[in-house]
Amino acid sequence: MILLLASLCAFRADPAVVLSEFIYEKAPFPSCHATTIADTRDGLVAAWFGGTAEGKPDVGIWVSRRHGNAWTAPVEVATGVQTDGKRLPCWNPVLFQPKDGPLMLFYKVGPSPSTWWGMRKDSADGGKTWGEPVRLPDGLVGPVKNKPVQRPDGAIVSGSSLEGLKGGPSWQAHIERSTDGGKNWTKLAIPVAKDGPACIQPSILALGGNRLLALGRTRSGAIFTTASADNGLSWSAITLSQLPNPNSGTDAVTLRDGTHLLVYNHTRLGRSPLNLAASKDGEQWSGALVLESEPGEYSYPAIIQSADGLVHITYTWKRQKVRHVVIDPAKLVARPILDGRWPKGS
Repeated sequence: MILLLASLCAFRADPAVVLSEFIYEKAPFPSCHATTIADTRDGLVAAWFGGTAEGKPDVGIWVSRRHGNAWTAPVEVATGVQTDGKRLPCWNPVLFQPKDGPLMLFYKVGPSPSTWWGMRKDSADGGKTWGEPVRLPDGLVGPVKNKPVQRPDGAIVSGSSLEGLKGGPSWQAHIERSTDGGKNWTKLAIPVAKDGPACIQPSILALGGNRLLALGRTRSGAIFTTASADNGLSWSAITLSQLPNPNSGTDAVTLRDGTHLLVYNHTRLGRSPLNLAASKDGEQWSGALVLESEPGEYSYPAIIQSADGLVHITYTWKRQKVRHVVIDPAKLVARPILDGRWPKGS
């Protein structure tokens, strides 16, 4: 307990950390996972899946809104109940607020990640109420874990992936792209060799001009990357970076000043620690902050920059709660990550 309190005090003492809090202390479900967060015209909205345990039929999508200085009580806004009354588990919600139009909530329904399908709900009032669920067309999953990005021309580029494939890696990342505000989507392949790394759950970074970079989770012990020079229409072959990955979700964001932030578990085994790294080019990364370092699972993060310039991170805290951390990016002090080793003092 003494070590835990010391760790928390050191974390909160970092001048870049504006706030660290749990979105809820008590909830109607014992287990939660796969957080997501969006900055809407009406304030912050967070979501996750919650229920008895991941993959159980009672797992639904829960939402909380930040009202004033507090979060509203979690509300279940989507379930996997089918027309015949059978209930299937929900998975991996993703919130996305486009420049125009309603707040979008993408999520998955199905017995397992290899058999699930994509769903979507919209909210016209910042997450207070939600429309009817709509199933995505066959072959489309929607953003599988991390938020899409909207390009200056309005195109929405979304990182997605499939699991349980035959022929080549069983996990394969791809891109889903829309040019009409999310009404229709085109599925775009990311090249991967037959013996290439199994990779899923891409995040999209903007490198300037029409250049994009996607990076995410693998089974190969390292974060994968792939690049696009034509605004997301085509992508380079998957490569592995020097950053470790313990087969756990990551997320990343490009700030308005061009800095890239990546939140991930900087380890090849387990889901602690949880780290924040920074980069100017998406290739060379520096250690900026250790969000969690105690034993336990701290995973499946989401990261955004809100309209006021602050950075918001949410993540699964031991599968019991959702942690929300607010960071002032101007106060981050980053030290180079060399040969994949986290820098001392970061």
